Amino acid sequence: MTLRTDTPALSITAPGLRPGRLMLVAALFALAVAPGELGALTREMMAGAFVDVAVFVAATLLIFYGAEKLFGIDLGQAMQRAKGWQVPIAAFLGATPGCGGAVVVVAAYTSGKASFGAVVATLTATMGDAAFLLIATRPEAAAVLIPVQFAAGIVTGWLVDRFVTSDYRPKGGSCVAAPRIGSIRARDWAYLACLAPGLVVGAAGFADVELTRILGLPVEAIALAGVAVGLAIWAFSPVQAMTNPEDPALPRMAEETAFISTWVILAYLGYNYIETFGGLDLTAAFAAVGPLLPLIGAAIGLIPGCGPQVVVATLYINGAVPFSTLVANAVSNDGDALLPAIALAPRAAVMATLFTTLPALVLAYGFQILAPGFLN
Repeated sequence: MTLRTDTPALSITAPGLRPGRLMLVAALFALAVAPGELGALTREMMAGAFVDVAVFVAATLLIFYGAEKLFGIDLGQAMQRAKGWQVPIAAFLGATPGCGGAVVVVAAYTSGKASFGAVVATLTATMGDAAFLLIATRPEAAAVLIPVQFAAGIVTGWLVDRFVTSDYRPKGGSCVAAPRIGSIRARDWAYLACLAPGLVVGAAGFADVELTRILGLPVEAIALAGVAVGLAIWAFSPVQAMTNPEDPALPRMAEETAFISTWVILAYLGYNYIETFGGLDLTAAFAAVGPLLPLIGAAIGLIPGCGPQVVVATLYINGAVPFSTLVANAVSNDGDALLPAIALAPRAAVMATLFTTLPALVLAYGFQILAPGFLN
């Protein structure tokens, strides 16, 4: 997606070779082949992250991006024509899993096609990539939280457009959301070859059908192969986290699934390492600061990007924090959409993320006070 004005373009890109990512992948490989309980636990968590989360993320992204290509949707132009419906449309785009919809709204705002209230609406409604994790593992919680965020986004966006008179819009600029991949690569097909049988295993798990072998191979072998391909894609990725809408659906799926699943693996490992080897009961530790948990969740949501938010979602899924903390983090966090906003319209980015914190705290403490055991 490229939005242009009369000023020189500002590109948000990332180098193809990332030494930090390579070092992390090497560390994960070392942990996976370690002898004894450490290696066994690492492989189990990696395989679980793949069949429980990554395969469903991939399926959702393929459907979403495939539909975009099939119907030739230009969401920026649609928002410009929507006028009074901009805020609900922006909230809807933000509520869709992942960060793509929210990025579209941010780009439309910087090019003069959407209001500041629309930006606040989409950032309030978005849960970022953590939505995929929640949908895959706790669909009943997602079925409550996503509509709540959508409604909160609409109300907050309308209030901002009605009462906030300051104009934080930059004078000009253009946004290249990510560098082009260009075409389908061998690595994309390899990842899909692992994801397809993994999806069968994951779907069978939802139906309480245990599969120990598929295609003549142990399920764990297929899952670990998928993890290895995904980590390789992530380590050498030419993009930061979000892909360019002009690219084919398959590489977009591969890039974003690899990014999300890497964070899920880190969250799974971190939680289980602490519980197993650290002897720390995280549930009890967080319960000791119960009244502050929504505030902590909202504060983590101020951090740009989706990684920290995936960690909070993982803590909720494992029962370490209550639903109110997840609500605070989900409403407050802006996902990867905050990154282009910071680069292109820093004042708007700061103000928008502060505005999203207010409904986050109201809703979170509302759940904590009125329904303390809800969806815990």
